[in-house]
Amino acid sequence: MLALVVDDSRAMRMILRRIMASHGYDVLEAGDGQEALDLLAEGIRPDIALVDWNMPVMDGLAFVAVCRSTAAYRDITLMMVTTESERAQIVRALAAGAHDYVIKPFTPDTIAAKLQVLGLAGAPR
Repeated sequence: MLALVVDDSRAMRMILRRIMASHGYDVLEAGDGQEALDLLAEGIRPDIALVDWNMPVMDGLAFVAVCRSTAAYRDITLMMVTTESERAQIVRALAAGAHDYVIKPFTPDTIAAKLQVLGLAGAPR
């Protein structure tokens, strides 16, 4: 299984990479939404994308919107992983097409539980 971690923080990408790898995922990284879209345009199709909201170039909400409006990308499961914790922001992300939402800071167990709910738990390594 393949995960795409989209976050402008190198440290956060590393944390999420380790968590996803521990669940049997191969992991690709992107520093912003545009970089992630460039990977998708190359034909890469992750099973899940874990997407930060606040990033330069293209933010996570815009990335989600593009994925949902592009037929070839609609089957990618999108999980927002962000510091945005206001109810209105959560509703906005889910309305845009995110499948789930995790508020930073989080624990590895939180990500594991979300993967379980989404049916993407994978095999632990």
